[in-house]
Formats: sequence, C-alpha cells, structure tokens
Amino acid sequence: MTKDTMIAVIGGSGLYEIDGLEDTKWVDVQTPWGAPSDQILTGRLNGVKMAFLPRHGRGHVHAPTEVPYRANIDALKRLGVTDVFSVSACGSFREEMEPGHFVIVDQFIDRTFAREKSFFGTGCVAHVSVAHPTCDRLSDAAETAARDAGITVHRGGTYLCMEGPQFSSIAESKMYRESWGCDVIGMTNMPEAKLAREAELCYASVAMVTDFDSWHPDHGAVEITDIIATLQGNSTNARNMLRRLPDLLGASREDCPQGCDKALEFAIMTAPEKRDPSLVAKLDAVAGRVLS
Repeated sequence: MTKDTMIAVIGGSGLYEIDGLEDTKWVDVQTPWGAPSDQILTGRLNGVKMAFLPRHGRGHVHAPTEVPYRANIDALKRLGVTDVFSVSACGSFREEMEPGHFVIVDQFIDRTFAREKSFFGTGCVAHVSVAHPTCDRLSDAAETAARDAGITVHRGGTYLCMEGPQFSSIAESKMYRESWGCDVIGMTNMPEAKLAREAELCYASVAMVTDFDSWHPDHGAVEITDIIATLQGNSTNARNMLRRLPDLLGASREDCPQGCDKALEFAIMTAPEKRDPSLVAKLDAVAGRVLS
C-alpha cells in the first residue's frame, strides 16, 4: 500500500539542525510516555515531509540514560513519520574505521541497564524480533547519500551500546573489541532501535566516528580539541548526507519489503479480554494498527 513518506532524523551530539528545510515549524507533541527530548522541527525538503528531533535536546540537556526514548519514538509515530534515521557520535574499535568516517550500523549489543526498553508490559505483552534491527532500504539510502557527499562510509557494523555517562575502561574496551567483535561504541542507539521496531517504524543508524576508544595505544594522546574538531566536521558531513535523502526515498513509499512496518503483526501475546485498558490506551499511536 502506498503512503506518504515522512523522514525523521534523530540527531545526536553535534547535530542540531537540517539544512534546507522549508515551511519549518517547531511543534510540541504530547505523549502518554511524557515529553520528548525537545520540540520537533517539521518541514519539507525537496517536496518530502521531514521531522528533526534533537535527541539530547537543544543545548544538550539530556544525558544518555535520561533521554526519553519512549516519548521520542511515540511522538514521531504520532506525527506520521514512516522512516527514522538515527545519527550519533561513536568511538571506534577498528583501525580502518577512523575518526571522521561514518558507519552504517546493522547490529547492536545492548549493555544498558537503567532504561525503559519497551512500550509493552503487564496487561499487554508483546515480543518483536530484532534479529535484523535496522532497515536495509534505509541503510541503502544512507550509504548512497554518504558516498555522494564524499564521506568515507563503512557498510555494516556492530554497535555496542553502553549505559554511560562515563566512557569505557581499557579492560572493557579490549573485551568489546577482541572478545565480542564489536566495531563501534556509543550510548544512545538502545533502546531507541528496539522501540522503533515496536512502533513499526523503519530505522537506520548512522554512527559518526569521533575517536578510537580506550583500547587504542594512542587514545591517551587525543586532545579534546581534536575530538571537538572531528565532531564539527562530522556534523557538517551529516547535514550534507541528510539533504540527499528525500530524493533517494521519494515523496511516497510502498510497504517495507523487510516488514519493519508490520513488526507487531503476530507479536501481541495477551488475550484481548485480559488486556489492561489503561495500557492499551497509551499504545494508541504505537500499536493502534493491531489493537484497534
């Protein structure tokens, strides 16, 4: 079934705007899960509807643990978003994934422990698959857009999501790199990707490398000024990448061939007569398609 495309960008550290948006408006969105990180900037780019949500809020006020992930995803769903691009800073575990490079993530290891990770729970239980947690169609678009913008991009990588806000010890960093086979590390893509899947939103993750993690022998020699300079360069590259996405995705779209937009089809386990009406009411945007 054809529907209008609406692209959302969740911007991480250093990315607080999208260039070229027309008819822009910062909007408040109320959700049953509380307030999102900030108002959401809506507009159009090359005729395609877009939304921008600063993950940490303008001025970077939310620490990774305190980001209201459920409210953010619910708010995007309420606005009519169909496709979500996560853009975030990360550290690298690989020599070839250098500062300034972008990584199109396709797998996650979730090491967070202090965050609400699901819209569902007692009174309405659901289990979605996150075996393939990102959308291939959106990842293809992100890769093409990055290459067209002249960015060195690596397709595929495992993102280790840590709780933070502290960075890794050397022992942890070496374990993630050598024993676990991770490629990059960050603090924000989980539970965001899981919640996007529960909300039946296509989701792609673009991780922007700012530095090598503490495993690297030269890590201690990296100055914070170098990291800030890389962060600023990454932000410029990200904006160049993002403005190419509307032309690649188009103003309308078919159902997701990977089935991201049907993730709840057989996921809800609780019998209708046993469902908690108060929780079902909170799920109106996220799961209304299957609960109505």
